[in-house]
Amino acid sequence: MNTEVIAYILFTGFVVLMLALDLGVFHRKAHEVKMKEALLWSGFWIGLALLFNAAIFFFWTDVFPESNYSSREAGLAFLTGYLIEKSLSIDNIFVIVLIFSYFHIPAMYQHRVLFWGIIGALIMRAIFIAAGITLISMFHWIIYVFGAFLLFTGIKIAVNKGTKVHPEKNPVIRLFRKFFPVTHDFHGQKFWVKQHGKWVATPLFLALLLVEFTDLIFAVDSIPAILAVTSNPFIVFTSNIFAILGLRSLYFALAGLVTMFRYLHIGLGFILVFVGLKMLLVDIYKIPVQYSLAVIIGILAVSIAASVLRRAPALQMHGSQT
Repeated sequence: MNTEVIAYILFTGFVVLMLALDLGVFHRKAHEVKMKEALLWSGFWIGLALLFNAAIFFFWTDVFPESNYSSREAGLAFLTGYLIEKSLSIDNIFVIVLIFSYFHIPAMYQHRVLFWGIIGALIMRAIFIAAGITLISMFHWIIYVFGAFLLFTGIKIAVNKGTKVHPEKNPVIRLFRKFFPVTHDFHGQKFWVKQHGKWVATPLFLALLLVEFTDLIFAVDSIPAILAVTSNPFIVFTSNIFAILGLRSLYFALAGLVTMFRYLHIGLGFILVFVGLKMLLVDIYKIPVQYSLAVIIGILAVSIAASVLRRAPALQMHGSQT
């Protein structure tokens, strides 16, 4: 068994262990996740990702001796991929807020929905990553398809003020309701309950179903985006997983603040446009990963700063009126 296989096994085991501790120990009892707890967990997951990034910087060539990357290049590729996935997950939070609001999901049950949503997301991302890398290795021209798709999606997100979802019109929810009965009331944190001898879904399960569906849609954007940075399967897989693992805590930390980031959708759109162009130009000029990282950080910083500056005068005006 070579070091690459061991690295995959150890990382997968680590993810399973952390998820088991999360649900079985730290969140065994349903409770509302407050801002302080969410920030601590966000710091924990980001810290773990950065520690893993540091390990790549120092030990990459020892674990993957046949890789075309140096340890520095691998470390920068992971950081860039992680930052792309993390920034795109913020757009996902807008959608999750809408889903929970539509189904009136109590705050104390939201973590359970997100936990099982993350499990589904991890499985789907692994499949998408394997499929994307396989397609690029077999058909080089597919990279131009990915690039054009990201270019189109980026412009659409920037112009249409982000990604929207309409739960009442969602085809998955409509199809599910045709074949399975759904209760109007919650039954604790249960997804299914037995009534009159039949299993019936609760609104909690509908919310989970829609969260999974929307993550599938986001994966269609995010996987090609990170493949524009690197096609190394280990870097793509691990950066994706770390971004997803921190999504729940990031949701609880930012759920009440998402409306502050007025121009974030424009920044996310520009990021997708940039990585789309990077893919389309790959055979003409390969943009160094450190430049990609600098551009992505710059776009995020400008969009967040513009949002904060735009909000500040509004708050001052509101304060003067009161």
